[in-house]
Amino acid sequence: MCNKIIKLIVRIVNWMHRKRDPIGYARKIGVKLGEDCRFCGVVNFGSEPYLVSLGSHVSVTDSNFITHDGGVWVFRDEFPKVDMVAPIKVGNNVFIGMGCTILPGVIIGDNVVIGAGSIVTKSLPANGVYAGIPAKKIKSLDEYKAGVLPRCVDSKLMTPSNKERFLKSKFELRK
Repeated sequence: MCNKIIKLIVRIVNWMHRKRDPIGYARKIGVKLGEDCRFCGVVNFGSEPYLVSLGSHVSVTDSNFITHDGGVWVFRDEFPKVDMVAPIKVGNNVFIGMGCTILPGVIIGDNVVIGAGSIVTKSLPANGVYAGIPAKKIKSLDEYKAGVLPRCVDSKLMTPSNKERFLKSKFELRK
């Protein structure tokens, strides 16, 4: 009974640490992180977080890093000790959109954008935008920049209330 209470307390403390300081929590569980990384929402590093490394200036939203392939379960009777495990390496200046899954052995190059909901099954070279299931290159980073910058607005440094007023006015939204 006492062990169950202690385990519950540890889980609660870890959950609070994960919510309050997700970067600190990731480091605590063994994820290697560069500088200026950010996590939005819940980022899951699976059962071998020490096999995941993220470069500097990496942004991840509600995504999963899976360093093992549980499918070898079907061979367990024949090969009781077998595991399929591989590290995941993410380069510098990478954006991983909401709901992505990164599979074992994947290396993601520098200057990469991965679209929301993508499943990354193979390594992704630098300087590209990838999306889909499985993730495939949809354009170069330069093509993405040329297409998105004309549609951008300079609202990032505004206060929330100023940003709301600005965007409602820009898009002619009424209350």
